[in-house]
Amino acid sequence: MSEQFKIFLSQLSETNATLDCFTDFGKIITNINKISIKLNQLNYLIGKDDLGKAIEELYQENPKVFEVLDILIAVRKKDNKKIIYGSGDIILLDTFFHSPTTILEYIVETGLGDVFKNKNVTNLVDYVFGIEVGLDTNARKNRGGDNMSKAVSLIFDNAKVFYKKEVSNTVYPEIISLGADVKRFDFVIKTRVKTYLIETNFYNGGGSKLNETARSYSDVAPKINQYEKYEFVWITDGQGWYSAKNKLEEAFNIIPHLYNLTTLNLFVEKVKAEGIISL
Repeated sequence: MSEQFKIFLSQLSETNATLDCFTDFGKIITNINKISIKLNQLNYLIGKDDLGKAIEELYQENPKVFEVLDILIAVRKKDNKKIIYGSGDIILLDTFFHSPTTILEYIVETGLGDVFKNKNVTNLVDYVFGIEVGLDTNARKNRGGDNMSKAVSLIFDNAKVFYKKEVSNTVYPEIISLGADVKRFDFVIKTRVKTYLIETNFYNGGGSKLNETARSYSDVAPKINQYEKYEFVWITDGQGWYSAKNKLEEAFNIIPHLYNLTTLNLFVEKVKAEGIISL
């Protein structure tokens, strides 16, 4: 391991989290508002001793109210979840939502029946709000990537470096080496010398994704760099790279312009010295 790469590794940040990255309450409120009327109607079941009768009454009033039963067990409708049923048949979860008999079976077998009877929840809108907060944690990884993009944007903005975001490679048809696949670069900066096509990411945790990313960018960089007027730039950070440092080192040796948030100022100085051009 080269001394230069050791320094690069030592600079990797433990986190790029900000307070607003943990939960997207705006998205959660939007999701709740879409189904709040049905949830309020389902509140009718809370505290009922004879759930079968209460379900029958509610079904006669509005059968569509039961379409939201999946979220009550933290399942999103778009996931089309399936279960093993009866003698081994595999059926969609929402198969249960179309008759009072199967609705009762669903509510009892999932454990919701006891929750309703014992009044462990008193308002299903509030209850689902909590579920949505929990499900939203799955999106934190993507917000980590967004945070990296924000951090890079802030550095560029403070340095008065002009850039464009989310630029497709189809804007540069002369780069035929990338083939027919459409690739979208996180940032593009153009100077009097070169156009820099930039990818950014941040990894807190390990996994095969890191090896795939390093391998992919090691492949993309030479394809772009063979053109005199273009250069591939990779800005990455996060101590998740400790679990894939061998692949990262390979990329470090292949990609001339590989930076973390600590060294990014070197790239900023370079493009400013070359003279930045508006795109």
